[in-house]
Amino acid sequence: MPLDRVFAALADPTRRDMVARLSVADATVNQLAEPYRMSLQAVYKHLRVLEEAGVVSRPPGPQPRPVRLEIGALDEMDEWIERYRRRAEQRYQRLDHLLAELADEDRNGDRDGEPRP
Repeated sequence: MPLDRVFAALADPTRRDMVARLSVADATVNQLAEPYRMSLQAVYKHLRVLEEAGVVSRPPGPQPRPVRLEIGALDEMDEWIERYRRRAEQRYQRLDHLLAELADEDRNGDRDGEPRP
C-alpha cells in the first residue's frame, strides 16, 4: 500500500527534516546534505526512500536536479489521519454528551425522579 510506504519513509527523523526543509523550497541533493553529518551516499539513500514512497521527486535531466516535495503523498496521509481524527472526536463528543446527561441527573435527582437528600 502506498500509504504504508509514506508512513515508513517519514518514520525516520532525517527524512522528516528533509521534508520540512523541502516544504520551504526545492533544493539540490548537495543543499539537502549540508546540515547532516553523513555521506552524500547516505543522503541519496534517504532520498531514494522518500522517492519510492512518492514523497519527493527529482525531474530527469543533468545534475544538479532540484528535489521537490510531492504534496499528493502528504494529502493522502492527511486524509487518512483526518478520517480517524473525526471518528475519535465523534466518540469523545458522545462521551461528553453522556457525562453531561449524568451530571444533570445528579443535580436534578436520581433516575427515579426522586430528589437526592
